[in-house]
Formats: sequence, C-alpha cells, structure tokens
Amino acid sequence: MTLLLFGLFFLLMLLGVPIAFAIGASSLYALYQSGVPLMVVTQQMFQGINSFALVAIPMFILAGDLMAQGKVSERLVGFADSLVGFLRGGLSIVSVMAGMFFAAISGSGAATTAAVGSSLVPELKRKGYDPASAASLIAASGTIGVVIPPSVPMIIYAVIAQQSVSKLFLNGFLPGLAMGLGLMAIAIVQAYKRQYPKGTPLSVATIWRTFKAASWGLMTPVIILGGIFTGIFTPSEAAVVAVNYALLVSLFVYRDLTLPQVYKLLIRSAMTTAVIMLVIAMSAVLSWTLSSWQVPGAIAQSVLSLSTNPLIIMLLVVAVILLTGVFIETASALIILTPVLLPLVLQLGIDPIHFGLIIVVGLSIGMITPPVAINLYVASSVTQLPLERITRAIIPYLLGLIGVLLVVYVPIFMGWSGN
Repeated sequence: MTLLLFGLFFLLMLLGVPIAFAIGASSLYALYQSGVPLMVVTQQMFQGINSFALVAIPMFILAGDLMAQGKVSERLVGFADSLVGFLRGGLSIVSVMAGMFFAAISGSGAATTAAVGSSLVPELKRKGYDPASAASLIAASGTIGVVIPPSVPMIIYAVIAQQSVSKLFLNGFLPGLAMGLGLMAIAIVQAYKRQYPKGTPLSVATIWRTFKAASWGLMTPVIILGGIFTGIFTPSEAAVVAVNYALLVSLFVYRDLTLPQVYKLLIRSAMTTAVIMLVIAMSAVLSWTLSSWQVPGAIAQSVLSLSTNPLIIMLLVVAVILLTGVFIETASALIILTPVLLPLVLQLGIDPIHFGLIIVVGLSIGMITPPVAINLYVASSVTQLPLERITRAIIPYLLGLIGVLLVVYVPIFMGWSGN
C-alpha cells in the first residue's frame, strides 16, 4: 500500500496536479483501497489545521506583504548601503545585508527577494554590476527570509513536530547569520575578481540619517521577537502585533500605502494563506496514513541498518532534504518530510530543534534550485533577465549555502541541546 500511495502521488505530480490535491488524492485512494473509513480524511484534515500556532501564518504573511509593498525595503537598503557601501563591490554586500534585514520582517523568501530586488536592481545596473550575478545574489539572499525569524516554515515545523516556536525562532539567528556571511564572502571575492567599483563613502552622518529613516522598519523584529522572548506575547499574538504595527507604519508614518492597496494586499495574503492551509490539511491525512502503517518507523530501521554512524546517516538525511527541495516547494516539502524523517533523527539522539534548523535551511536552498525555484522566478521578473542566465550565475552562491548547511550539521553541533 505504501508503494501505491507514493506511486500515485508522484504520478499526479508529474501530470502537473497541484501538490495539495496530489497529496489528498493519493492518500484518499490508498485509504479506500485498504478499507479504512473515509471519515478519517475529514477528521484529520480538521485536526491538521486546528492549532493556535497556525494563526501566526496568515498574520506574518500579511505583515510581510505590507512592509514589502511600501517603502520600508528602500529605507533598509539605504541603511545597509551607508554601512558597507564604501567597500569594493559594496552593493553586493548591501544586497545580502538588506536581505537579512528584511528577513527579520517578512518571514518569506519570495517577499524578501522581491523587496530587495526592486530596490537595488536599478542601482546595480547603473554601477556596472553583472546583471545575472546581481540577480542571482539577490535570489540567494532571499533564502535567508525563511531562516531568520519570524519564519513561516519554522512555525509549520513546530506544529508538526510539536516543538516550541519560540525556541526555533531563538536558534534561527545563527544559521541565518552564517548564510548571510557565506554569501557576503563569495560576493566580495567576485567583486575583486570583476573589479566592481566602490560605492557610497563611509560617513557617520549618512549612517545616522539612513538609520533614522529606516528605524521604523528596524523596530519590527525588535517588537516581534522581543515580545516573544520576554514572554509578553506568544508567537501567534506577536504576528497580530506585527500586522498592526505594519499598518501603523505604512498608513500613518511613511504614508506609502492607501486603503485600496491594503485591501488588495489582504486579498493576496488570504489567497497565499489558503494555499498553505490546504496543503497542511491534506498533509495531515498523509501523515496519519503513514503513521498508522508505521512507515516512519520502518524507514528509520531501514536507514539505521545501512550504517551505525550518525554522521553518515545525517548526511543521507541532508541529501534527501536537498533533493526534495529541488522538486517540491518549501512548505509542502516540510510537511511531507517532517513526519517521515523526525522519528529517524530522534533515534539518533539529535535534538528536534536542531533538526528543525537543518530541514528549514536545507529546504530554503530549494528556493534557488530549478525547477521549483521561486526566488529565481521572482528575481527574473524583477530584473527582466532570462531564467537561464540567472540559473548559471547562481551556482557559486548555491554551493556556498550548501556549505553553510553542512556547517549547521557538522559533528560539533550533533550533541547540541537547542536550549
């Protein structure tokens, strides 16, 4: 029956059926063939989305859209430029730093790529930067959007794995920072190799001016994460606070959004949320089916029989995560892989918070690996460059991010408690 389930799932995927319906249809047919009452399907769909923590998803999506649509991203780019723009190839470093700043606001890779790209691409072209390389760097920086908190994939993982969202957020900064530093190092090497120009001269006055201009946007992660870590509010409540703060800043401080625009963003965010929730609901049925057939345990035993070395097993797990990210978008892959791989890593004695970081970082890399490479599509749309050119230019940054993933997974972290 397991082969029937996965065979039908991959067949539907190859036929271009949306992933939520591919998951649901394959699970439904497998349950029907095995004689399980189909009432289980609706029960598990409801149970899968009946979680208070999931309230944070639509709220963080809306907050990110509000900030991305306004001029917050432009002010963040200006502040980043005042800090590092004086270096050779400074705008490349600004791309990464702005991506990290915006990641702490949006929780979305695509939103981060779009916001930073639309602000920086014209200036990068004007300064003589290679367009394809610049676009690929912005797309790679967008992957940090789902790693540095707040992070929608981390919330989804926390719900499935029954872990603390706050702990995942608290420990998400280190891999996010490592990803940013890795991309900056590659950007600097390429800047000297291609003799990119130096940018804005370093000036304390400029730093102070741009900091004041960007301060309202920079306060967003301080309010959200500060409130969570001090216990003032839960992650779900923090998401609602983020939306209210984004509305306040966009409508009354920067005044760069109108009420009709806010209405359109509400509709867009609702549609994005509906897709995610449908995938979560359908995947709950798949998870229940696999659990009832004891598939995760069987997979764990099969993998453990290959080797007794936890490092080798984790390397296989990382390879599976990266390969899945190539073909399935982040949220869907996370929902499919977590119930299958988590029992295995728990048997290895790996902390589930640590594994959450590994799977989120690994799947975020899938955002820049075709065919399912949402960040590349966004970068191509923003820059008007063919996807093929950006894909070729992304290779150094892709290898750098994979290197960061392996650093997150190396032996020194294997016994990490996550506390």
